[in-house]
Amino acid sequence: MSALDTTHHGVADESVAQTSVDVIKVGGRAQEDPSLAERLATRWRAAPGSFCLVHGGAVEIDRLQRRLGGSPTFVDGRRVTTDDDVETVRMALSGSANKRLVGALCALGIPAVGVSGEDAGMLQAEPAANTALGRVGTPADVRVDLLRVLLGAGYLPVVAPLGTSTIAGGGALNVNGDDAAAAIAAALGSGEMLLVTDVAGVRRGATVLGTLGVQDALDLIASGEASGGMLVKIEGALGALGRGVGRVRIGDVAAISDSTLGTTLFLREE
Repeated sequence: MSALDTTHHGVADESVAQTSVDVIKVGGRAQEDPSLAERLATRWRAAPGSFCLVHGGAVEIDRLQRRLGGSPTFVDGRRVTTDDDVETVRMALSGSANKRLVGALCALGIPAVGVSGEDAGMLQAEPAANTALGRVGTPADVRVDLLRVLLGAGYLPVVAPLGTSTIAGGGALNVNGDDAAAAIAAALGSGEMLLVTDVAGVRRGATVLGTLGVQDALDLIASGEASGGMLVKIEGALGALGRGVGRVRIGDVAAISDSTLGTTLFLREE
């Protein structure tokens, strides 16, 4: 943590250092919920400096790709990103999606600051093992100094999930938002990571599960019942738990302001 005295907006470095910083990741479809900004603002006002925000932008990227004559392609719920697509992803995530969310929060009086995982080399990423995904990365290292400086100065960081390749000259990589959030949460030592999506939680059949242990989560994956975007979320949740995050919740926008909502994933002793 920087030794600078960066007290601002009523939050000081010391208080942030002593308080667990949670990570909230908001998916693209959830960003279209008109209540999102107010729910985030209410939570921030209740506990300034208590969380960092990471966002996706699937809907935004899809729109921009189609507008530019392209077509979104996915493999196992993960976006294929060609060399040409990287600039499109940058424009959609670091540009319109990030600034729209920051603008909505600032309009409510919340000191939000938009940053990218590329800024200050925050998110270092290895090229994905599945080469069919193209310019997609897997988090390898997270440098959270910038986030702690912003939080310590009273600002809410809003992070676009782009990373810098660990390969020299590799350039920018598209990092799945759930994976980026899991890596950031682990690096911050978060007590909780909340993955906000457009469904109430993880379902088994028609039932939304209140809790989900690791083995049950693996069973859902093995059976194929967890697929597409939910598969990616569960994989991100398991990765976060494995790296020391206390618990992970998956839920809709209402779960931001109500800790009893959503599906809570946890490590279960066998």
